[in-house]
Order: sequence, then structure tokens, then C-alpha cells
Amino acid sequence: MKQTEFTHLFDGRFVRQVLCDSLGAASPEVTVDSHEGEALHCTMTFTLGAPTLQDDWRLRLEPAFEPDFRWAPHLTPTDRHVIDQHCFRSPALIVGNRQRTLILIPDLDLLAADAPVSWYMDLDAPRNSLTLGMSRSRPEEHVLFVREPGAAYPAGTVRIGFYLMAFEDEAVAADPWRPALAFLWRRWGAARMRAGAPETAPLQRYVERTYAWAFDYWADAVWQQFELNGREVGACAFIVDASQSPNFPGQANEREPRSIWNQAWFSSLRSAQGMYRHARRTGDEDLLRRARLAKELALSAPRRDGLFPSVVATEMERVMASDGTEVNRSQSWEEAFWGNSNRNPQHPWTLGGTIREAPYHILDMSWTAFLMLRWYRELEPDERLLEYARSYAEALLALQDAEGYFPAWLDQATLRPLPELAQSPEASMSVTFLLALEEILPDAGYKEAALRAMDAVLADIVPEGRWEDFETYWSCCPYGADSLQGRRVTRNGMFKQCNLSMFWTAEALLASWQATGERRYLAGGERCLDELLMTQASWQPPYIYVEALGGFGVMNADGEWNDARQSLFAELILRYGMELDRIEYVERGVAALRASFVMMYAPENARTKAQWERAFPFFGEEDFGFMMENYGHGGQTGPDGLGMGGFTIFDWGNGAAAEAYLRIRDRLGDELERRYGLCF
Repeated sequence: MKQTEFTHLFDGRFVRQVLCDSLGAASPEVTVDSHEGEALHCTMTFTLGAPTLQDDWRLRLEPAFEPDFRWAPHLTPTDRHVIDQHCFRSPALIVGNRQRTLILIPDLDLLAADAPVSWYMDLDAPRNSLTLGMSRSRPEEHVLFVREPGAAYPAGTVRIGFYLMAFEDEAVAADPWRPALAFLWRRWGAARMRAGAPETAPLQRYVERTYAWAFDYWADAVWQQFELNGREVGACAFIVDASQSPNFPGQANEREPRSIWNQAWFSSLRSAQGMYRHARRTGDEDLLRRARLAKELALSAPRRDGLFPSVVATEMERVMASDGTEVNRSQSWEEAFWGNSNRNPQHPWTLGGTIREAPYHILDMSWTAFLMLRWYRELEPDERLLEYARSYAEALLALQDAEGYFPAWLDQATLRPLPELAQSPEASMSVTFLLALEEILPDAGYKEAALRAMDAVLADIVPEGRWEDFETYWSCCPYGADSLQGRRVTRNGMFKQCNLSMFWTAEALLASWQATGERRYLAGGERCLDELLMTQASWQPPYIYVEALGGFGVMNADGEWNDARQSLFAELILRYGMELDRIEYVERGVAALRASFVMMYAPENARTKAQWERAFPFFGEEDFGFMMENYGHGGQTGPDGLGMGGFTIFDWGNGAAAEAYLRIRDRLGDELERRYGLCF
């Protein structure tokens, strides 16, 4: 294949070589110009006299220095793999060292306007090369992308391009994502956000739809109320399936065991705080009653030397329905049992691990105890919540290791720490909990233990980008669980990463800054937040058939858009924006909050509603409020409903989004309106 070299158009201090493939028989017409003094803009134009078949086209750029830092939005562990445009949320390839940083950003205007074949990127660390390409690809495993043949180009003009940013700046080396984020937001995100994207109705309307769906239309499937050891408790079911719709023409099937979780994703105690806030404002006594029943459920978790389980579940069975189909059914709450999340390394969900046999998870306990403190401080001073959290804190302190870390899991039988992620960023959640407890019950031991853990994470995890947590390996994407823990993917020079641990660490660093006034914590938190924001959509791709701006992905080996975690992240982004008075963060936080409701089936979401009805034609008014946790999870989307999932998790979807909005409105709304003119 003929190649064109145009290295001379770039600064030799940063770029050693640029090689561009021909497209069929056509060589590129190359233009390079300065974009507003902050980036070089390079466009390659091919004029095709006839339709052209070419499986792969690539531009390769080799930096003129040896990086010790590399970042890409997705993993490409072999030469077969690519970063498909499906992963272009805030797309960039970034390499650098202490002296120089180089950032390549695809020209999203060209991609959106007339790309006849999917674009991709690639980062090859051993060869020290950055690639921008065009090829067909398909998802493999869950979820990496590999090239496949069959790319076809019509006669006429084909254009592809990129922006290149180069820095000799220690501040950029310390936070190499900041210039890319600022550029992406100025170029594509800010104007759309200010014009109302992602397009939503007033958010209060979605709150009303959420609670009507959960407690009226779908109440039989969603709301669970029962007696536990003589105490009346209640909460929303962990998960409900589209087949449980009152409009479904067949037999309902329960997707997973009927259960209620107080875990890092699915937290009934978090969702209940939204219910409490709404009930308090509207005078809805029944909703307030339900919220308090969820609090009672959390307090019912049996303690073992201060430690406690995170899941209460029922036994399930396969039964033959009246139409002859075999379906899952719960055996009722009369036989309820306690356990823990089956997303764990000892008995993983992907290999049939169950809630009953799962180990204790420190992360889940610290998150739940932290939420108990929130309830105590912000909703009602129930002393039982404070005592429960204090009891757990004493157990937690005894588990801290010599380096300052808290373990991830404890064997259920022996309470001994498991080796997996024994020193990981999951410890950051315990930092936030201990600092919150110290505010209520001043104790030097809580603060000292928290800061020891924070310093360990800041020194060991943050500089390396070692964002490994339970979701990284033991959720729906097990790639690397047997070989990558604590190791980089050689070809990319990156760890397999999940953005949840970026969030916990950015949150803990903000709390540490507020507790100590030490600027290094705030600077470290800003760096973590920026790495997190690289997983947020900074634009609206034409191949994403729902509103996408502001929504989040999950990790560098999965496919989600608009994941429910954006409702968890929104407040922290806003708080950093207000702390640093950075309007970009404030706007990104608002966009994340709006995106939290985008996946709801409701007339207010016209684009999403159309996709739901193509996926599930039986949906009707009684289903308004149904909301999948994300979009495009499997790495594919389409105008026919491809990419829409089939279930709702109240505590990781509509209920969580409602809580985020209600909390932000109550706690930050007045200041956001006063300082930035934002009305909640």
C-alpha cells in the first residue's frame, strides 16, 4: 500500500514521523493549520473516482520522545484490536513524560458529517505509535473491538482529520487530561449544553414519574415490604425485567434473585433518601413511610463484630407457567437470608457465584455506613444510625494494614482479608466515611487512619492510573481477571481501569482537602476528576440514537453510554466546579445530572421513547418511568432499538437519579442559582 509522509508539517520536538495510507489509488490532499493558537488541525482529503473497497486505512504518528505516560479511551491488547468510534465519548490519545505532552483528538465534526466507514484509534506502546484509522469492526468478548473486513467507500470525497496539541509544561504533565477536556468542551460540549442538551424536561417531572412507576404502576414487582425478625422493613427490588411490565403479553420472568442491596452500585438506603426528601417537600406521608422502612432494613443487617452483610435475598426456583414456559420465581420473603454482592473474586457471578456464599465487601460497608451518616446529619438524627456507623468504624480501623490500606474483601467464614485488591483505590471510600464520622464524633484516630489511607492511594494508585475495583474484573466484563490484576496491558501501557474508583478517590481527596487545608489533596483530586471526565460524553455522536451529552461510560473495556453512575458523579463534579470556580466543571455536572434521566421511558424523552418502543412494542403509559441503567452496553447501537436493555434497577437508575437531583437541589441549588444562574 502506498503511504504519504508529511512529518515536516509538525514540530520535530514532538513528532518524529507521520505516515498516511492511500485510500484505494488516491493519495491524500493534506492541510495543516493552527486552530485558535491551541492546536494544529490536520485534514486528509481523498478524491475517489469510483467506489473503493479497502478493509483498513490508517494514519500513524510517532512521537519524537519516549513517553512514560500513556492514555487511550479503550484497551487494544493485540494488533487485531481497535478503539472503535463507539468508545469516542471524550476521544483522545495522550502520551507524555515530565518534559513533553502530546494529545491527538479526532475531528468530530468530520466524523459526524460524512464518515462512510467507522473511525477508530489505537495506541501501541512498544512501537511508540498513535493511530487514527477507518475500518469496520465488531465487539468481541465483553467488550473489546476487533477489525473485520468489508469497508466500502462511495465515489466522491472522503475526509478524515484530527487536532494535535503539544506542551512543554509541568502543569500539563501533572494533569495531562485537562487540555483535552477543555478543548473538547469548548469545541463541542459547552454550546450544546447551554442550549439545553442533553434535551430533557424539568427534572422534577422525572422524579414524579419515577415514584409513580415504582409505587403505582409497577408496585407489585418493584416495592418489597415484609417482616424481618419482628421488624417491618421495605425497599425496592434490586432488579425488575421488562417482562414484568403490566403490558407484557407473556409470562413474567425474574432476571436475577429477588433481593434488596445496600452495595456500592445498588443502594436502597441512598434511593430512600431521595424518597424522604421528596416526601418532606410534598407532604407525602406514604412515601415517607416507605423511605423509613428502607432505613429500617439497613439497620436490620446483622452485625458481626461491627461488620455487616450488604444484600438480603430470597430463594428462587424455576417453575412452569400456565402457558408452558419455564420462568424464575421467588419463594417469598418468608425464607429471606443475608449475604453479599456476588460481584467478587472468591465466588464470581460470571461463574455462578451466589449471594449467600459471597465474602464481606469493605467498600459496600463503608458506603452504607457513610449513607447512614448522611441520613443522620441531613434528614433525621436517628441515634441508631450513628451507633451503627461508629461500631463499623471500630472494626474498619482494626483492618488497616501497615501501608495504610483497607482490604477489599473478607472471607465470610474467617473474616480474614482476601488477597485480591488488598491494596486498591476501593480504600478511598473508607477515607470519605471516616472523615465524615470524625466531623460528627471528633476522634483523632478516625482522621489519622483516613489520611494514612489517602496518602497511600495518592502515592501508589493515582500516578499509575491503577483504577482496579470490584467492577473492573468481577462484573459483566471479566477480561483480565485471571492475568491483569496489578499489571498493565503491555501493548497500551495502561491498566484495565474502572471509573468508579476514580470517583471514590476524587471524592476522598476533596474531603481530605476540606479536613486539612492541604493543597496537595485538592490538586490530586482535580487530577482524578479529570481522568474520570475523560469517560464522560463531550459531544453528541450521530450513531448514538438517544441524547448522550454529559453521560458516562464505565471502563476501558466495556461499551456503555449514559450509565447510571452519572447520577452518583454529578454532585461531585459540581462541588469541584464550585470549589475551583470552574464553569466547565459546573456545566459538565449539570449535563451529567440531566443525562441521569435520559434513558427513562417517558413522553418527555422523545428520542429515547421511540427507541424503547422499537425494542419493546408492548410498552405503554403504565411503563412511563421504566429506565435501563445504560445504553449500547454490548458495543452496538442502531436506529431500530439496538442498544436498549431490558431491565430497570431502581437503585441504579430512576430511583438513584431522583435522589441525585433532589439532593443537589436541596444542598447546592441556591448557591448554583446565585453564582451561575442555574435553576433547580
